[in-house]
Amino acid sequence: MSPQTPSAACRWDGAPRTTHPRRPLRVAATSPSRLLRAGQSSRCRRCGNRIDWYQRADQRPIALHPTELPAVQVPASCRWHLSCGIAHPHGDGSAWCRIPHTVLCPGRTPTARISLCIEAARRQLAVHSRRLIDTGAFTPATPPPVSEPAAGSGRLTRPVVQMLLGRYIAEQPIEDIRCVTQTRHRHRCPKPVHAPDRPGGRWMLLPACRPQRGQLTLPDGLMAVYDLGHQPYAEQLRWRTQRCPAHAAVPGAPDLALAGWQVFDPLLHSEYIKTDLPVTPSGRRTEA
Repeated sequence: MSPQTPSAACRWDGAPRTTHPRRPLRVAATSPSRLLRAGQSSRCRRCGNRIDWYQRADQRPIALHPTELPAVQVPASCRWHLSCGIAHPHGDGSAWCRIPHTVLCPGRTPTARISLCIEAARRQLAVHSRRLIDTGAFTPATPPPVSEPAAGSGRLTRPVVQMLLGRYIAEQPIEDIRCVTQTRHRHRCPKPVHAPDRPGGRWMLLPACRPQRGQLTLPDGLMAVYDLGHQPYAEQLRWRTQRCPAHAAVPGAPDLALAGWQVFDPLLHSEYIKTDLPVTPSGRRTEA
């Protein structure tokens, strides 16, 4: 009796082997967010616990605790709910709600009185953080000192960009801003937003603030701004959504990461206000 070699289409006992084809992640056409949930979970830099990133209605990111908590045990100011992938800062009438991770993070000091349920959740996260630290799986991050290059000696590490009638501060230099779209291989696009074959912005010295009626006194003087206001609306929108020219031409392309823009505030971001224009690759300063 000769042994029979099982077919690749069958298991060792002769049962048929069923393989489910991998389905690509897609974003619904009616979704207000183009962000894929895959890849939006990370670890808190202070405690090492898991956090889930979501977009708010104003497109700003927020880190929420992965699990829901009873709404009756969470203060009304800490209740969040999700609708169509967007986080909203209030309850939706259900018995459960989401809560920002900053409220539960054991690496932060509570700024308001918290309930017993939240205090118990904080203790659980603190125990888990201690286990991660003891096993060497997590090391608390220490914020590095903010260091900018000398005036006129190089590029700005966090430049201020003017586009769509507003100002935003970037997370990295202009040349290093990377596309956030997902490629066909389910990885983040490696191409930069700044395309060499397209006319980019221009460095200008503009007023540091725009005075408004009833506004507090803000920093006065001129500051270096990367101005995109002279570009067409479509080009400014491409920068705001942080997409390379190839993916900007694909309206349905999903995003795998959040755009790294923050609304510029002269008071909160005063340390990034620079009064000298950076040096361009050609070695000269440009000003319109």
